[in-house]
Amino acid sequence: MNKQNEKYALLSVYDKRGIVEFAQTLSSLGINIISTGGTAKELSDHNIPIIPIQEITGEPESFGGRMKTISFQIESGILFDRENPSHVKQARELKVKPIDIVVCNLYPFEKKNSIENIDIGGPTMIRAAAKNFHNVLVVIDPSDYERASQAIVNDTVSLDLKQELAAKAFAHTSLYDSLIATYFSKDLFPTEYTLPLRKAHDLRYGENPHQKATLYLYPSSDSPLKRLTKKWGRDLSLINVTDINAGIEEVRLFKEPAAVVIKHNSPCGIALGNSISQALARAIEADPQSAFGGVIVLNKPIDLKSAQIIGKFKSEVRGNVDIFAAPEIEQSALQFLMKVRKNMGIYTFGKIHLSPQMNIKWVNGGLILQTPDKDIEKGFGKWRVVTKTKPTKKQMVQMEIAWKFVSRIRSNSIIIVDKKLPMIRGIGSGQTSRIAATHIALSQATKFLKGSILASDSFFPFDDSVKTAAKHGVGAIIQQGGSIRDEDSIKAANDANIPMVFTGRRAFWH
Repeated sequence: MNKQNEKYALLSVYDKRGIVEFAQTLSSLGINIISTGGTAKELSDHNIPIIPIQEITGEPESFGGRMKTISFQIESGILFDRENPSHVKQARELKVKPIDIVVCNLYPFEKKNSIENIDIGGPTMIRAAAKNFHNVLVVIDPSDYERASQAIVNDTVSLDLKQELAAKAFAHTSLYDSLIATYFSKDLFPTEYTLPLRKAHDLRYGENPHQKATLYLYPSSDSPLKRLTKKWGRDLSLINVTDINAGIEEVRLFKEPAAVVIKHNSPCGIALGNSISQALARAIEADPQSAFGGVIVLNKPIDLKSAQIIGKFKSEVRGNVDIFAAPEIEQSALQFLMKVRKNMGIYTFGKIHLSPQMNIKWVNGGLILQTPDKDIEKGFGKWRVVTKTKPTKKQMVQMEIAWKFVSRIRSNSIIIVDKKLPMIRGIGSGQTSRIAATHIALSQATKFLKGSILASDSFFPFDDSVKTAAKHGVGAIIQQGGSIRDEDSIKAANDANIPMVFTGRRAFWH
């Protein structure tokens, strides 16, 4: 290869997976490899000839590595237009070497959150190469090395491939900048807001089988969804993931063993127990008909006894569970469940952490950003008993459980909680009328109504729900309060000698 036709590639990567093999391919084709720092050492250790970047820039690496790749020679070698005769002439006059391949990826800022981990030269090279994709092949993902190598070897590097990898390169730098901006920002609602997300899982399908879907997560997040691991059965659809997420949101509110059965992002059974198997049995018992085809989420590992409850649900009432998810699963429980239903998805997600991220609601053309609804227990001390009859200590305990339950059920929601056991007996959720939600919850609870706890996620606009609850034997009521007709509801409760508590805090969940 004569000097005029020499080809150059610039390799500078943090993630060194596959870089040696890729470099060997380039070197075997006679392509000169310019490299920096750790990448140069890795290649040299494998006897791959490299040109230290200092030989191209004419300047030493300086300021603790802050300056090493940013230079006129490097950026010019990437940016000049090979199809523009005046550019080509200038490059020759300025002795700029054409860099036709740029292989670069960036420090994982989310892992260290350090100012010294903010890469300047890397994004500059990536963006320059992506801008000039007509002339330069830019590769940022090790998973693309094989097809890039094949195209280079076969001399079939198409414009479509260059453009595809350029788009991927801009997404890479965009994610990187977004992570840094999020780290620096102290403003809850900045003027410009970006979402730094990375693909986590391809999904079986979206809300319906004809829709495609993929799960994206914050790279810095410690979300349980990031650790979702399939142990057996079906792959996840969009609804499976959102149901698991809704289940986690519910059970994470409790330190004691908790189980929830989810259908279409809303619970149909929630319960606590002295053991996780007891909590599970109670959650299914709350509404076994709705539990059919549901998603079950636990806040403790699945043990053999819990697995046997699922087996009993299958054998006695022919009840199928679509997805069973928990922090971990015992091997004996997994072996048992594999025989219960071959198509049941069994997933683990590790320890449940409270996600610090803001809450997002998607709207047409954009999104609404809001602070997360958290610290529910801190509001307990502000509750106010508004009736002449005071709740017993046991009723107050049940009200606290009920308020946590209802805070993660689709609004409008009314729930009935057992008078003694920490479990739901009736749920009226997702209704446009509060009295309609009340009727649904009461109709589900039937023989468990006497002495039960009724919880409403907001205030009663009229006294009809209180009067209806009283007629069915409800023992105590907890609601937000704050209606202009609160006195009507208080009077109705007093007339029935039912204690009622105002939380002063709404618990809407959409």
